[in-house]
Amino acid sequence: MCHLVYLHGLLSSPAAGKARATADWLKSRRLATHFHAPHLPVDPDECASVLRNLLAGMAPDNTCLIGSSLGGFWATWAVETFGCRAVLLNPAVQPSTLVARYVGEQRNHHTGEPELILPQFAVRLADYERKPARPERYWLLAQTGDETLDYRQAVAWYAGCRQSILPGGDHGFADYTDWLPAILDFAQGGPA
Repeated sequence: MCHLVYLHGLLSSPAAGKARATADWLKSRRLATHFHAPHLPVDPDECASVLRNLLAGMAPDNTCLIGSSLGGFWATWAVETFGCRAVLLNPAVQPSTLVARYVGEQRNHHTGEPELILPQFAVRLADYERKPARPERYWLLAQTGDETLDYRQAVAWYAGCRQSILPGGDHGFADYTDWLPAILDFAQGGPA
């Protein structure tokens, strides 16, 4: 069984609905020990450090990231850095513009804790930007009704990768749990 690592988006947390749903689904199959949901700091350098420390102890061919929104950006960086696989849910691509909209003190959607987003964070993200060079390691799941990000940017960025573009939906990726069996199959090396 491979390790599944859920990467949350900006101002989110490991308590996000999709992270909890994934944990519960795996627990019901007695696979809970294979699930990881780290807290990703808003500072890009700190976030990269968290991911380096976590993924350094995992075999790349036995690890799959599930990246949502900004977590999709980080999943792409991790695939290109460590060689694992990734399922991307309405991912942010080239997210400096997105992050720049949130400069200042913000509240985490799940914890309510304050998070300070500095202007340089948007610029620093560019250092971690990676174009997918290993298309067989990615699966893009995007919904056209995403109210936060334009799904067409992800379609273009992940051209050549497996893609499932679904009409409607939202940024939270409606009906996510219905996709968990297929996500697990892909994570374990199923067809790209």
